[in-house]
Amino acid sequence: MQYRHLGRSGLSIAPVVFGGNVFGWTADEQTSFKLLDAFFDAGYNAIDTADVYSRWVEGHVGGESETVIGKWLKTGHVARDKMVIVTKVGMDVGQGKIDLSAKWIIEEVENSLKRLQTDYIDLYLSHTFDADTPHEETLSAYAKLKEQGKIRSVGCSNFDAGQLQASFDTATHAGLPAYDVIQPEYNLYTRDRFEGPLADLCIKENIGVISYYALAAGFLTGKYRKAEDTHGKARSYRVGDYLNEKGHAILAALDTVAKETGTTPATVAIAWVAARPGITAPIASATSLSQLDAMIKAGNLALTKEQMDLLNTAGA
Repeated sequence: MQYRHLGRSGLSIAPVVFGGNVFGWTADEQTSFKLLDAFFDAGYNAIDTADVYSRWVEGHVGGESETVIGKWLKTGHVARDKMVIVTKVGMDVGQGKIDLSAKWIIEEVENSLKRLQTDYIDLYLSHTFDADTPHEETLSAYAKLKEQGKIRSVGCSNFDAGQLQASFDTATHAGLPAYDVIQPEYNLYTRDRFEGPLADLCIKENIGVISYYALAAGFLTGKYRKAEDTHGKARSYRVGDYLNEKGHAILAALDTVAKETGTTPATVAIAWVAARPGITAPIASATSLSQLDAMIKAGNLALTKEQMDLLNTAGA
């Protein structure tokens, strides 16, 4: 497996990142441990999580995913220096607002480190844009944490091209560390949140891109073909948005390419993202070993130009 350089961060990652939003939510602790063991045994090395995962579940407060990952780290199945841990800060986890203030970042990184049971975070992301906090304040907090060795690199998630450019301008003007990585939503169905000005800027500035929702909340696995298929599912509120003419055209293209490659629609959908210009690695989640197998195979699947063209057209 060929690892990829994650922009200017100095980090190298395998072509698929494990989305840890499921840990402590739709994957219990025991299942999460098995999935992580198998993922790393297959040669992959990066996990994505956030302090807010999974606050949306009744009875949860946020941090459940980081806690599960921390407990798994302590099993010693993989040496800490052989993995890349990505986590995020800035969403409301009880403070009542989006918050990228220096005070909150300095406080919350300690909570994430404690939950993860590690001394450092490889990649720390601003989870979303905070209109009330200047870029300089946020980047200054990250500079302090980098100096202390608590984080290695910094990035952002859900920024548009204008917001990202403004952060670069601030970093240059103030002599602060710029974002090395961005995490946008991107998949065969949802392309406009990355393609265009944001993708162009990332390529120009050599920014690493680890995109999320590679499987469009599970829709691109092909298991949701009609409305009744979503009943009782954890992400049914999102999947319904894809059940239209465009969505069905994408599923048909995925079915064709999956048959040609002897894989599954999920594997093809992830491989498509991984092959797109500007993308370092997509994030995908799994709650079973069979789902994980689709992710693992995606990292080794090379789609032909004809297959990419078919998928591009369906998702245009």
